[in-house]
Amino acid sequence: MARNKKPLPLLEGVVIEAVAAEGKCLFHWNDLVVFVPFCVPGDVCDVQIRRKKHSFAEGEVVRFIELSKVRATPFCAHFGVCGGCKWQNLPYEEQLKFKQQQVYDQLHRIGKIELPEFMPILGSVHTQAYRNKLDFGCANKRYLTKEQIQTLPNDESQSLKDVPAIGFHITGAFDKILPIEKCWLMDNLQNEIRNEARDYAMANGLSFFDLRAQVGLLRDIIIRNSASGEWMVIFQFHYDRTSTEALAQSEEQAKGLLQHIADKFPQITSLMYLDNQKCNDTIGDQEILVFKGIDHIYELMEDLKFKVGPKSFYQTNTEQAYHLYSVARNFAGLTGNELVYDLYTGTGTIANFVAKKARKVIGIEYVPEAIEDAKINSEVNKIGNTLFYAGDMKDILTEEFIAEHGRPDVIITDPPRAGMHPDVVKTILGAAPKRIVYVSCNPATQARDLHDLDVDYRVAAVQPVDMFPHTPHVENVVLLERR
Repeated sequence: MARNKKPLPLLEGVVIEAVAAEGKCLFHWNDLVVFVPFCVPGDVCDVQIRRKKHSFAEGEVVRFIELSKVRATPFCAHFGVCGGCKWQNLPYEEQLKFKQQQVYDQLHRIGKIELPEFMPILGSVHTQAYRNKLDFGCANKRYLTKEQIQTLPNDESQSLKDVPAIGFHITGAFDKILPIEKCWLMDNLQNEIRNEARDYAMANGLSFFDLRAQVGLLRDIIIRNSASGEWMVIFQFHYDRTSTEALAQSEEQAKGLLQHIADKFPQITSLMYLDNQKCNDTIGDQEILVFKGIDHIYELMEDLKFKVGPKSFYQTNTEQAYHLYSVARNFAGLTGNELVYDLYTGTGTIANFVAKKARKVIGIEYVPEAIEDAKINSEVNKIGNTLFYAGDMKDILTEEFIAEHGRPDVIITDPPRAGMHPDVVKTILGAAPKRIVYVSCNPATQARDLHDLDVDYRVAAVQPVDMFPHTPHVENVVLLERR
């Protein structure tokens, strides 16, 4: 017979003590740390415990008794539900303090190595409309908040659930979309495009995607812009292929929507689409077709321009990316005579950015399409001292590769969140460059790799950089010098 679970308590009048990881805050209850979202240090509130483990618990604020003096007014109507900008209620200066501390704590606690004094974090130039890319899901069922469900009659709330929506996925509700009316993360034109697509689709009877049943035409919308003033919009459809007639109708409806958006928004220089029949929304392996314009836009940085295609990775905060890469270039200490290896080069942004101050730059990246873009970016910018190779880093970067191409004077590495594979770290140690510049979007895995590199390298400088205001994410650049 199943045991009855003991009801979890409601804690009254607790004081939120500090900012924690993943955008949450914390307080102590008995011997446990309790993590709570959407509050700030100094708030006095009633907290319902939702989950209890041996060493921690998770709670939810059910009533604010007294608001903290360290608090900002959220500027977005979707704050507290969307989950994207978890720190809009925290002043930006306080966000930067925590991000600086986060880098410090992780490098000390995980790295366990000698570290210099950290440079003050570089805050983002803009804290609104700072992104150059947003991805909106489409669903035949909209997400309703608890408050909406509680305040609406049962029959009305049930009918509202079946209203289509374009917006963001909500954690724990994978098949539903939170409808977004206005997102502040990107230039307002993206709101106009998204809402116009929604209104046209609903007015003309276009079906929205049902993730469970894998049916429905309108599936996803990706919107990108650039410092050059160009806009790219990619519509992801799911054609009905049950019959020739159904397929023809799907294609006709999709092209009707595309033509409407093309006519309504002449600012779009690259309007593209695809038919994705897979179970997931990833487009890396899909054929993407051009409906209007060309298949790319150009991003600008310093005196360079970078081709950005529908599958290209580019840092989503353009202005802050310039500051991030400037730090990396300065740390590299280039004089024009160095051979530089740029690991995890992506579309070659860093490689091309530092090339004019190096003798030669060799970039390595896993994604073949990205490497093709990197080569094109060198050609477009008339850069002749770069070479690019595609493949798994641990398979490409070997002693044989180094023997063939030369021992690097400087290695710049910008790995994914998981950090570097142990084989890559081992090869870097064997390559013995004078300097290593480690750019990271995850200071925890960066700290692990710094610990492994500590046998031959000392950390000479640490520069945190904020790329994503109102989120707990932080980038960090570390300079390592050979002992």
